[in-house]
Amino acid sequence: MANSAQARKRARQALKRRAHNRTLRSRLRTHLKNTSKAIASGDLEAARTAFGQAVPVLDRMARKGIIHKNKAARHKQRLNARIRALANG
Repeated sequence: MANSAQARKRARQALKRRAHNRTLRSRLRTHLKNTSKAIASGDLEAARTAFGQAVPVLDRMARKGIIHKNKAARHKQRLNARIRALANG
C-alpha cells in the first residue's frame, strides 16, 4: 500500500482514470460490434450509418490516448473495406 500522501493520492487518481477509460473502451467496442453486425446482416444503409457513428468515436479514443492512432486507422480501414465489398456485391 502507498506510504506517502502523494502516493495515496496517485493511487486514488489511477482508480478513477482506470474506471473512466474502461467506460470509453466499452463504448468503442460497442460501436465496432454494431458496425460489424450491420455488415454481417447485409444491410448496406445500416452498415454505413453504424460506420458513420463509429468513426468519430474511434478518432476521439485515439486523440485521448485510449487506443493508438494506428489502431484507430486500422479499424476504420478494415470496416470501410468490408462495407465497400458489401456494396459491390
